[in-house]
Amino acid sequence: MKIAFVHDWLTGMRGGERCLEAMCELFPGADIYTLVHIPGSVPGSIENCRIRTSFLQHFPFIRTHYRYYLPLMPRAIESFCLRGYDLVISSSHCVAKGVRIAGSTPHLCYCYTPMRYIWDMHAQYFRGRDLSSIAMRLLREHLKKWDLASSRRVGAFIAISETVQKRIKRCYTKDSRILYPPVDTERFRYTGERGDYYLVVGAMVPYKRVDIAVDAFNVLGYPLKIAGCGPEEARLRKRAKNNISFLGRLSDPEIASLYSRCKALIFPGEEDFGIVPLEAMASGKPVLAFAEGGAGETVVDYEEGSAHPATGILYKEQNAGGLVRAVKSFESIERVFRPEEIRKHALAFDKRVFKAGFRQIVEEFLSNA
Repeated sequence: MKIAFVHDWLTGMRGGERCLEAMCELFPGADIYTLVHIPGSVPGSIENCRIRTSFLQHFPFIRTHYRYYLPLMPRAIESFCLRGYDLVISSSHCVAKGVRIAGSTPHLCYCYTPMRYIWDMHAQYFRGRDLSSIAMRLLREHLKKWDLASSRRVGAFIAISETVQKRIKRCYTKDSRILYPPVDTERFRYTGERGDYYLVVGAMVPYKRVDIAVDAFNVLGYPLKIAGCGPEEARLRKRAKNNISFLGRLSDPEIASLYSRCKALIFPGEEDFGIVPLEAMASGKPVLAFAEGGAGETVVDYEEGSAHPATGILYKEQNAGGLVRAVKSFESIERVFRPEEIRKHALAFDKRVFKAGFRQIVEEFLSNA
């Protein structure tokens, strides 16, 4: 079979790129179409594919400011000519699923979310008074119409979580089936180490709500390490007290080492799925997470007397007070969390499980196409 993947952009390794990596390992001969590609930003299993980029690749400052070109992305994704393929698989959180398909080629979409920039998180991304925020407020309705219309080009949707499944139904009025993203559990180990710090891992962008962790640990005074970078970093550094350390962008082995030695992971944002909590759990570490979104599907909340081993604490108030109470509760019951059981829970989301499920869905989709 001749297969084409369509992915929004290849500028670094985040959750979507880890999913694409697993897909490329399943179908190593596939071509990849993407808006923008920074060579060397993704692993060999992706780089070794034939990668074709859009006209945006040659625009000024595209490597660092590609999100500013969002109004042009629908036109760019529609500019690809996908002829001669037996199957097109879009890996989409922005515009990839809007690619135009030649003839009757089947199109399967692995959807991380309907475009969050225009549906559920528009205010968080474009709350400023800068030119890009003003432009997006003016263009939002036009982009929503395009996003809805282009969803009709998809033969079938796969959602990454129940949260996203509901969003696909609400935004696109389309049904979908769920396949959780892969976690490369072999990268993580429970080593028996236990440091004195709590950990946050992720990009410092508004919807991740790293500000809640900073405010909570300013009150608690416990050591907190934050791994990641982003536009919120400078503001959060000024806000944080001396017990909070900012580590910047780290390598995969460095992140794995941080997981293995932390007391627990702090996960204050509402995510579509959230691979980070499962990486921590694969390291045998409990997770203190806001109860909405994907974490509510992957973290087993502590309940006194429950027969199911807990993997963390879910708190319902997405503010510093809610997190402070969760941390204090964790401190009082920390010994009930069993690292071996926590890691065992994470193994149910392993990359091998994803690959088997994805292959089955593709085969069923093609047999019904």
